[in-house]
Amino acid sequence: MKNHVVTFTAKERAEFLEEEFDAELHGDEVLVKDDYDLISAGTELANYRELPNTVSASRGFPHTAGYSAAGHVVKIGPEVKTLQVGDRVVVNWGGHRAYFRRSETRTVKIPDGVDVKCAAYAHLASFPMLAVRRLRIEMGEAVMVAGLGLLGQFAVQFAQLSGAYPVLACDYSPERRELAKRLGADLVLDPHDADFHTKIKDAANGKGPAAVIEVTGFISALQQALEYVALNGRIALLGCTRISDRCIDFYKYVHRRGVQLIGAHTMTRPKFESRPGEWTEHDDYTAFLNFLKAGRIQVAPLIGRIAPAADAAAVYHELATATPPPLGVLLDWTSVE
Repeated sequence: MKNHVVTFTAKERAEFLEEEFDAELHGDEVLVKDDYDLISAGTELANYRELPNTVSASRGFPHTAGYSAAGHVVKIGPEVKTLQVGDRVVVNWGGHRAYFRRSETRTVKIPDGVDVKCAAYAHLASFPMLAVRRLRIEMGEAVMVAGLGLLGQFAVQFAQLSGAYPVLACDYSPERRELAKRLGADLVLDPHDADFHTKIKDAANGKGPAAVIEVTGFISALQQALEYVALNGRIALLGCTRISDRCIDFYKYVHRRGVQLIGAHTMTRPKFESRPGEWTEHDDYTAFLNFLKAGRIQVAPLIGRIAPAADAAAVYHELATATPPPLGVLLDWTSVE
């Protein structure tokens, strides 16, 4: 059969293409029709621009981006036991395409009552879930979220759910700061403020936050975090640092102050069994969907735009040229066969 896919065919060029697709199912495989998938602007624009430490930089083009989607089952294999045609499911690591062939064990059902557009955020939301878990936040600890893109907005909510208080957040964008406040941040700050560090220390009992979730991926933001984090504090590196463009005095800011730098890349999580401090992708999807159904987290405010999948070329151009880029762009595949 024919399938449609969004592919980066060259640096800073996205195209909506048709490809051959083998839809024959074996064993516990299911065929999923994509309904909505989320553009992860940070990672995808890095590949779109062929920045260092990206798949496109190491392997070249064409490159199929996209990894957080939700759709519905249209066909099941002979050994499928828990899914039926019509079930709505979360899809991970599939790229931006109309159809996916998946193993039943890699597919998580979306509960009744959960909007499929919100469910499409499940895989991306699992990234800050891992960072927050690895920080082992204790009730009453002050936590800073540095960078308020999609990952940061979720990190604010997950830190709050974990018992952090106060939850601090910072970003250069006043719109993103206001959104973080709506989503539960106790204090939002502009890193450009002359008294930025003083405000942080004052809000965190004069000590600085015990934990920081660094989401920007910029060394300058990490340097700031090292300066305001509390003695013996922890910093989770959630943002992908593509370019190491400055030196850090590790003796002064890390070693002597007892600071822990915690890598939080999703590829380092356990594959099969969750454990304290780090859960599998699928267990985090289930937790995310349960929080969503219970109204414990908000996703609807993070849906900034819904665009037809066929318009992907224009969408990526806009994302690459806007400052800051639109937050939370979904590609709509419902009219693509």
